Amino acid sequence: MRHSVQVFDAHLHIFDPRFPLAENEGYLPDPFTIADYRKRMSRFDVGGGAVVSGSFQGTDQTYLKAALAELGEGWVGVTALDPDATDEEIIELDQIGVRALRFNVKRAAADITAMTLQALRAHDLVGWHVEVYIDGNMLTSMQPVISKLPVFSIDHLGMSEEGLPYLLDLVDRGARVKATGFGRVHMKVADTLRRIHAVNPEALMFGTDLPGTRAGRPFRDSDVDLICDVVGTDMFKVLEDNARAFYRLPARERAIAADPTPTLPIHRTEQPTLPLRRDELPKFEPADTIPFPIIE
Repeated sequence: MRHSVQVFDAHLHIFDPRFPLAENEGYLPDPFTIADYRKRMSRFDVGGGAVVSGSFQGTDQTYLKAALAELGEGWVGVTALDPDATDEEIIELDQIGVRALRFNVKRAAADITAMTLQALRAHDLVGWHVEVYIDGNMLTSMQPVISKLPVFSIDHLGMSEEGLPYLLDLVDRGARVKATGFGRVHMKVADTLRRIHAVNPEALMFGTDLPGTRAGRPFRDSDVDLICDVVGTDMFKVLEDNARAFYRLPARERAIAADPTPTLPIHRTEQPTLPLRRDELPKFEPADTIPFPIIE
C-alpha cells in the first residue's frame, strides 16, 4: 500500500447526525462524521478533498457549511441546490468553498431541465461545474442535457460496461471521471481505468467514496495500489493533481526526492599528467633512425 503519496480525495460523504437526513428508498445511512473519516484515512496523507452531498441530504446546506469550516483549506464542496436558490445564495456558497453542483440522476428524482438551467446560471456566476451520478447505460439518453454542460464529471467510472464507449467519447471531449466506488461498478476496473487514462491523462480523479453507503464493498486501501499500477508514472496526476486543477485549487509543489546514490567525483591520489614543453622532448641522433627493410 502506497501511503507515502499525498492524495486529494475527490469524492467523500459526511453524514453528521447534528444535521437533517432523510430516507432514500427506505434507507438511512449510519453516521459518518469528519472524525470517522480522519480515523479511516489515518494511514494516508490526505491533502484535501471534495465533500459531496448525497441523496439523504437533499438540498440542505447546513451540514456542508459546517464540514467545510471544520476541514479548512484545501477542501471543497459539491452540492444539490434548491430550485429557487438565488444568485446571492450561490455566491455565498462559492465563497465558503463549494465548487460544483451534483446531478443525482441514479437515486434522486429531479427536474433535469430546471437543474440544467440552474447549472448554467451557477457556471456563469461563479464558474461551477456539474458532477453527474448516473449509470453508464443511461448516458446516451442524457445527451441533450450533457451537451449543454460546459464542464462536468462522471461519478464512479460511469458505473457499467454498457456505457463505456459513450463515456470514452465524452472523455475525449473533455469530461472528467471519478476513479471512485469500485465496489459499486459492473465492469473490469483496471481495464476501464487504463482505457480512460489512455484517452486523456487529465481525466481520472481519485476518490474514496467513503463511507461507501449501499456499495457492494466500501473503499479499500488496495484501490490506491490498483490505480498506481495502472497509470504508472502518472499516479500523481490521478491521485491529486487532476482533481486540484478541476476544483480550481492551486497546484501543490512537489519536491524532487534526492538521489539516494548520487554519482560522486573520483578523488585523485596522484598528480595529474602534465603536458611536456617542446624543448623538453627527447632528441634522437640520425644514427638512431633505423630504415625499414626493402620488401621485394
